Amino acid sequence: MTISRPRITDAQRRARLATAHLLAPAARAATPEQVTDALLALHATDPATVYLAVAARMTDPAPARLERALYEERSLVRMLCMRRTMFVVPRDLAPVVDASTTRTVAARERKNLLKVLGEQHGHGEDWLAAAERAVLGALAGFGEATAAELSGAVPALRTQITLSPGKPYQATPRITSRVLGVMAAQGRIRRGRPLGTWASSQFRWAPAEPHPDLPADDARAELATRYLQSFGPSTTEDVKWWTGWTLTDTRRALARTGAVEADLSHGPGHALPDQLDLPSGTEPAAALLPSLDPTAMGWRHRDWYLDPALVPELFDAFGNIGPTIWWDGRIVGGWAQRPDGEIATRLQAPAGRTREAREAIAAEAARLASFLGGIRIRPSMRTPLERRLSDGC
Repeated sequence: MTISRPRITDAQRRARLATAHLLAPAARAATPEQVTDALLALHATDPATVYLAVAARMTDPAPARLERALYEERSLVRMLCMRRTMFVVPRDLAPVVDASTTRTVAARERKNLLKVLGEQHGHGEDWLAAAERAVLGALAGFGEATAAELSGAVPALRTQITLSPGKPYQATPRITSRVLGVMAAQGRIRRGRPLGTWASSQFRWAPAEPHPDLPADDARAELATRYLQSFGPSTTEDVKWWTGWTLTDTRRALARTGAVEADLSHGPGHALPDQLDLPSGTEPAAALLPSLDPTAMGWRHRDWYLDPALVPELFDAFGNIGPTIWWDGRIVGGWAQRPDGEIATRLQAPAGRTREAREAIAAEAARLASFLGGIRIRPSMRTPLERRLSDGC
């Protein structure tokens, strides 16, 4: 006997997205922690993305509130984890992320560093371990220190390596950032306050305590469950892509989530039981989300909220999405900040060109400009549309 699977439409997924990802004004959160918990993890490759992703979803956003969560209360934790990408996650989730993804990433990064050091300088495990101990000793004295200060105190960090030898883009950087990055991934040190404004990508470093040691299989099951809570209904490919796991590990984790199979527009997917009876629509709402926002980057399959025709304008050559405009659960255009601070927008989909949509989008642009104040931002991964808008085209 054939058992029919429940069908979940794209309209239902978009309706859930507007509330689950706090895009609708009525769904907005009061604190940065609530936003991060709803989205599971905030992309942090660009520090400004964290602030702008939170600001778009809070009723009363202020940079100081997120700074307090990150650097004083430490209720939010910055980690290198899924897909070897920097994220900010809730503190209670950090051990789960560490055991399910970060340990593997850290081990791979350290192995790669040792390979380069061995090939180019003859340095091995003992040499690198001694350098790491020296970093911890220096931080114990400093309390917090910049990479430059640590490099001055630990001569080993000034060792240079050659990257891409013989290529036009050959470089010979010091190993400072790679050693500190590996140690942070291992949970031995952490990033403190940035140098300069909250949009700066240069951080101070401080000692840290490693995360509790959780079983990897249990952690993957927990992370898959949390992913479905935030991003479900989703496909196996979505979960595999977002986590960076192998297909085997993804399937094993999904089998322990309690999810049921459901038919989505592009194939079979997984939904938690409370996601089977979704509304077919909600009150339309506008949002201006930053580059690499977790909503825009949350799925491998995106056709249900993104017209494929918009991809060349909104993504860079490496698959990174730029700043986007959302209306009624869909991406309808993009935006950029110009040098004078103006928020320039471009609507590219018919759904965003109605009078109601234009007025709501203009209000969100004004709200974003007010939040930014005198801060000027530019995504590190630039897209064709963002470049043109930024340049006034």
